[in-house]
Amino acid sequence: MRHYSASRLALVLSLLGGLPAGMAAQTNINQDNTAYGTTAAEFLLLGAGARGTALGGAYAAIANDVSALYYNPAGTAFMTRPGITIGTYNYVADTRYSWGGIAFPFSGGSRNIGFQLGTFGFKDQPVYTASDPNNASNATYSVSETFAGMTFSQNFSDRFAAGMTAKFVADQLGEAKGNAFAVDFGTNFHSNLGGRPIKFSFVVSNLGTGLSYHGDALNVTVPRDTLPAGAVPGLPQPGQLRTKSFQLPTTFRVGLAYDLVHEANDRLTVLGDFNQPNNNKAGFVFGSEFQLDHLGGGPFGVALRGSYSYQPANNIDLTASTSQLVNKQDLQGLAGGGGINYKAGTFKLGVDYAYKYMGILGGTHFISFDLGW
Repeated sequence: MRHYSASRLALVLSLLGGLPAGMAAQTNINQDNTAYGTTAAEFLLLGAGARGTALGGAYAAIANDVSALYYNPAGTAFMTRPGITIGTYNYVADTRYSWGGIAFPFSGGSRNIGFQLGTFGFKDQPVYTASDPNNASNATYSVSETFAGMTFSQNFSDRFAAGMTAKFVADQLGEAKGNAFAVDFGTNFHSNLGGRPIKFSFVVSNLGTGLSYHGDALNVTVPRDTLPAGAVPGLPQPGQLRTKSFQLPTTFRVGLAYDLVHEANDRLTVLGDFNQPNNNKAGFVFGSEFQLDHLGGGPFGVALRGSYSYQPANNIDLTASTSQLVNKQDLQGLAGGGGINYKAGTFKLGVDYAYKYMGILGGTHFISFDLGW
């Protein structure tokens, strides 16, 4: 018995002695499995409307107009009148993104149906290749990306609403094209805390099929195997490259909004948002919106908005770069803007502007127009 106990003790000590070395070996292994750069159709993340752009993803908790079709389908259930929103986003590298939506309440305002369309792209860019580095052939290519969606939402009680969007995504990159299908699902729980409104949101967006490509850009000719003399000539044969299916940029969001001030004609709301995309690490957003209606008792109202979005960069460490680049990286995610609206009875007309800073890529501008009746 003593010999058995001593042997077991020696075995345990040897195993424990190996733990530090094993743990040290594990610390040298990169355990980061984040799927950077593995999704397609990332124009789906560019937003809708200047109000949502100025408030970042945190807007999902208070989305209650047509742009809720994009940010949180449940938010359209709060609409009391039909509406239209159209907007254009002056994005980086002289590219442009445009979005438009229309929504109609029915069943006494407890349900809503809406439609949206988003497009992104550019045209006639020169093609540079190893065999033609100066584009002497004057060849060009264009990119056109589009999604179309239909939304249904419903108020299930005086405190809970839910909605779902079905999307069709089309992506054309030069002479290659692909398509996919996706859904968004959102909920909104609204109550009161200290006599002022508080709202929670839960949103999953762009959950769907993979996107694979086909088209003339994938057509190739390949040489045949060498054949014996006198056999069929080994002429090149036509073929087509096959691509893997790329995931869409699926994102999970949980949001919270609380009115610090809630009066008849003015409101100050603070917002927070936690998000987990499938192509990056977890991020967060916090922001605020101040709304003042009926200036001087008249039909005009104004709003001011601001937010900061933190989303880890694609594993790029800029600390070794110049201080200018580091500062730009630190400021990435800042956004702000405002709007003015006119209300008379059931008629509403508004215009909103947002500025969002993209770090080393520079600033971007979003302007949108709202119409309700």
